[in-house]
Amino acid sequence: MRVSTNLMFEAGTSRMGDLQSALNKTMQQISTNRRVLTPADDAVAAARALDVSQAQAVNQQYGVNRQNAKTSLMMVEGALQGVSPLLQNVKTAIVAAGNGGLKDLDRASIATELRGRLDELLGLANATDGSGNYLFSGYQTATPAFARTAGGAQYQGDDGQRQLQVDAARQMNISDSGTAIFQGNGAAAGEDMFKTLQDLITLLEKPVVTDTDKADLAAGLATANGNIDKSMDNVLTVRASIGARLNEIDALDDTGSARDIQYTKNLADLVEIDPVEAYSRLVQQQIMLQAAQKAYVSTSGLSLFQYM
Repeated sequence: MRVSTNLMFEAGTSRMGDLQSALNKTMQQISTNRRVLTPADDAVAAARALDVSQAQAVNQQYGVNRQNAKTSLMMVEGALQGVSPLLQNVKTAIVAAGNGGLKDLDRASIATELRGRLDELLGLANATDGSGNYLFSGYQTATPAFARTAGGAQYQGDDGQRQLQVDAARQMNISDSGTAIFQGNGAAAGEDMFKTLQDLITLLEKPVVTDTDKADLAAGLATANGNIDKSMDNVLTVRASIGARLNEIDALDDTGSARDIQYTKNLADLVEIDPVEAYSRLVQQQIMLQAAQKAYVSTSGLSLFQYM
């Protein structure tokens, strides 16, 4: 049976087309460093790669959340870092005010200094982050945490503690209640710093004339000193908690980085090419294509291929 010229041409052309397509695909795999270009190349590997990619994206989002949590906690720590020496200065002023040789004018001068401390404390309690959100207002981040009153300050936030998901099974508080820190409300063991300072200022501005006045001054200074001690302990407790959370974030970062490396390796195993195999296949396909072209020229006698 004779094979028609058309069938011979079509078979040769089809063969070269298949070889050229395979060669192009190998070249694309090499240029992208991917073995699986479409799900059709390896449906199982493509599906598994999608799962791994999604898991890696979630893991990377946890990393972003941890960075945001760290930034927020460091801002809170920065504000409280200013509160500790402020309270220590108040204690020093209390000791100085207890000097029996001081005059009313001397104590009034100390009271003036303490008014400045009270303003400074209010500024720290109303600290904001880089976006203008108040750190100690709970969920009411657009509202200043405290407003000055005749008796000290009034809390304007709520008891909410903002949280971020920093790992698959870990939600972390990234803020602390302003009223718990500065006013000792809730489970905190401190005292109302603003009231303590305002009461101390009022005490020092009162003239000391009688023995009763002297006794009242001594008792008031002792009360203020005890309250400041409790407030300092409370601040240190909160700062220790912040430090523990920052350390935990560092540990979670290490775990998350290791997990990300493993995800990257898994993806490489699933979809990336073996360079040695791919280049060997490329050379083989080029040789096969050239051989098919020569065979086609030989069998067809087409003058066009004499110039290829």
